[in-house]
Amino acid sequence: MDYVQNISVPRDFHLLAFSNTEELHHIIFFGLLLMYLLAVLVNMLVIVLVSLVSQLHTPMYFFLCNLAAQDIITVSAILPKLMTITFIGEKSISFYGCITQLFLYICCNVGDFLLLAIMAYDRYVAICVPLRYHLIMKPRFCILLVTTSWTFSATNAMCYALPISHLSFCRPININHIFCEIVFLLELSCSDTTLIKALITANVTLIGIFPFSLILTSYVYIIYTILKMPSSAARLKTFSSCSSHLTVVLLYGGSGIILYMKPVSENSQEVDKMFFLIYLGFIPVLNPLVYSLRNRQVQSSARIVFSKHLINYL
Repeated sequence: MDYVQNISVPRDFHLLAFSNTEELHHIIFFGLLLMYLLAVLVNMLVIVLVSLVSQLHTPMYFFLCNLAAQDIITVSAILPKLMTITFIGEKSISFYGCITQLFLYICCNVGDFLLLAIMAYDRYVAICVPLRYHLIMKPRFCILLVTTSWTFSATNAMCYALPISHLSFCRPININHIFCEIVFLLELSCSDTTLIKALITANVTLIGIFPFSLILTSYVYIIYTILKMPSSAARLKTFSSCSSHLTVVLLYGGSGIILYMKPVSENSQEVDKMFFLIYLGFIPVLNPLVYSLRNRQVQSSARIVFSKHLINYL
């Protein structure tokens, strides 16, 4: 009877976040605030630049805009609540707020990897079959690729959010993490989660293998094409055109491997939270910087836009 009373669909959860560092809460808060503002600002800057500058109306920057939008959604779904927990100690998050956070995280995380795979295909076409680039990467085809990516990501996230929203949970309902991550929710559930765990295994394999295989295959052909070029200057110039994308792939892939492939232990929970924080907040800041710092076209476009608006202001 007591067991039945301890099982419920909770009205809220409690995110413990960085509970062992209370003396550093204000420092952590300002760090989170800076990280959030930078992530939103630099990604919004990419979207604005691509929208205003006609020279950036290309498939690669169209895909980059969508990547930036997904990064803004991710940090906005997680960091503001984490800042509230850190600053005022309000650890509770509503049940449906938790499910929404989970949905947005999965949707954008899956979408990021799919977009990176699409961008790898774009680089393959641009370098390996350049004469057919404008025939293949037509605006309608690019829109179809992005729409398919968003639709698949949202559907995939819903396949987790809906079953989890119908689970029963054992009390206490404390989540020792910085956001409502699916593994932690399943650990708190008193319902049978076998099917959800099987879905996770199959889905992680599919989502992990398909984009990675497409990216790997694209770069095998790209590297092969570059090596066949007669001059070192041509090889360097061609490789630099895809170096930004390759850097972002390594950032996402490397941090994702560290997060989900490393052994889990109670002693490493605080370290795991920091890794997740870097993945959720720091990587979205780096992505636009990688493209802008390594790309003269973006830099010149930014100077044109800012100088134009400055002249109009003066």
